[in-house]
Amino acid sequence: MADLQKLLNGPWRAVPVLSVTQILAWGALFYPPVLTLPLIAAEQGWSITFTMAGFSAGLLVGGLVAPTIGRLIDRHGGHVVMTCGSLAGALGLVILSNVTHQVSYVATWMLLGAAMAASLYDPAFATLGRIFGAGARRPITLLTFAGGFASTFSWPTTLALIDLAGWRGAYLTFAALLALVAAPLHAFALPRERADPGAPTEGKHPPLPAKLLPASGRAFVFLAIAFAAYSFVTSGFSAHLLAILGRNGLDAATAVAIGALFGPSQVSARFTEFLFAANLHPLNIARLCAAALVAAVVMLLTVGISITSAFVFVVIFGASNGLISIARGTVPLYLFGAAGYGRTVGRIARPALIMQAVAPVTMALVIERASDDAALALAALVGCVSLGSFLAVRRPAQD
Repeated sequence: MADLQKLLNGPWRAVPVLSVTQILAWGALFYPPVLTLPLIAAEQGWSITFTMAGFSAGLLVGGLVAPTIGRLIDRHGGHVVMTCGSLAGALGLVILSNVTHQVSYVATWMLLGAAMAASLYDPAFATLGRIFGAGARRPITLLTFAGGFASTFSWPTTLALIDLAGWRGAYLTFAALLALVAAPLHAFALPRERADPGAPTEGKHPPLPAKLLPASGRAFVFLAIAFAAYSFVTSGFSAHLLAILGRNGLDAATAVAIGALFGPSQVSARFTEFLFAANLHPLNIARLCAAALVAAVVMLLTVGISITSAFVFVVIFGASNGLISIARGTVPLYLFGAAGYGRTVGRIARPALIMQAVAPVTMALVIERASDDAALALAALVGCVSLGSFLAVRRPAQD
């Protein structure tokens, strides 16, 4: 009972609160477009390319405003900024469900992009950094457990809502969840505490190193490049992997069944990190993720696509993506410290979100004008850029 009271009244309350709101935010804003955009395009008479371009425009806007979101969280707290993000997301979904003009459609996705920048992992990590300071690694890891189940919640729910009320009804339902559940949780249940950035860590994770790097210069640039390149690869595969598997001999049911392993692989890898990698520096985890992803893509290129190779690839892809999500929150903390952490996370998120937006279109052009193998080769090359950039980051020498 004492532990439960401590959870409800102390800073750790942020973890279950953000776990719920992350599932709702990812499930309402990020995952539904793969199911709703073809329906919007068909109803409005727009091309799939244009309809997807609206979503990409939103991600671009999210990348541009991410540093500002981080600074605002440092200054005012996630209970203010993430509440605004949930309400902006609800408003955007209501508008989207009524939009009929192409210009207003793109403008609505730009609003939704800003809402995503104030609702998804990066602002949640910034909020935990503000609340826990140097001890934010464990809360960040726990939070990503919930995020790993967002697609499990979103896709079946979206399909059910589309069958029941159409894509407009689905978006109106998600808008209600953001406005009536996520926003109040952010506003009234998130802790207001602000940790001392220099306070020592508690628990099983190692303390932050005595010497830290400035959040600028060579190390910061390499780290931003590394995460941006990684985001390009994962975004490109998220958009095209099932189609690539289908064009290379796997039937739709098999491709979807293999693709469904992505979520459980993410969560399993995060759970393993939580149990066994407490003393491993998160930069080394990021390097391992990049190396594993490159190796998996090279495997597809060299042995070809079959049920076995696709299975292995998706498991590695999911596990790597699960761990890199944690690393995006913890590597900046361990290299640059807790002071100004929200702004630092936002600055790293900007190029990553931009790459996330351009990757599906770029991969589509390569596939259309060359081949699936050319797209895989591009992914391997960009993955090598990510790995090389992670390796180029040098931790400060400790006395």
